[in-house]
Amino acid sequence: MTPENTRDSESRSGVTAGPGGDAQPDPHPTRRGVLLGVSLAGLGGALAGCSTAAVPYGANEAGAVPGVQGQGAGGPAALATAGTMSSPAPAGGMSGSSGSSPSAAPEKSAAATGTVLGAASEVPVGGGTIYTAAKVVVTQPVRGQYKAFSAVCTHVGCIMSEVADGTIDCPCHGGQFKITNGAVVAGPPPSPLPARSVKIVNGQVVLL
Repeated sequence: MTPENTRDSESRSGVTAGPGGDAQPDPHPTRRGVLLGVSLAGLGGALAGCSTAAVPYGANEAGAVPGVQGQGAGGPAALATAGTMSSPAPAGGMSGSSGSSPSAAPEKSAAATGTVLGAASEVPVGGGTIYTAAKVVVTQPVRGQYKAFSAVCTHVGCIMSEVADGTIDCPCHGGQFKITNGAVVAGPPPSPLPARSVKIVNGQVVLL
């Protein structure tokens, strides 16, 4: 083999013969080697530019989830935020609670302030009942309608003694008053019986 052929062969193989005939690497790279190196470098750069990080569902071309602020497009913080979105706490309660607020205790009806005279059932329909201690007479002209008047006669101050036949009767001088409005029906009384206020609370007649 001629020296020229030997040099060409060594150039293609990238190996040169040393002074003692030993094979040594050629310090001058061949054109094929240069092209191969450039190709590998370009491939490495392309691979480096491709991110292998998982892209969340709904991300745009930049890898960012719309609506997530304060993070770089496609950055790890954005991915972490998108992957750990917290669910809203149940309405009406703290986290871990059933979400239903305890029902309020029913309010008790406030009892009317006043003096309890007796049971409403003691007052007959079309008649009345005289409460001597309270000096009050309670009548029920029609069912469910209660009237109350002073039991002191307007003549000389006697206490009524009876309710009968639609009138409230005084035992002293024959005075009589209507059960509907306390007006004078008979006798010397000069004025009707003063009206009083009562209310039925839990089946009781309460003098207000």
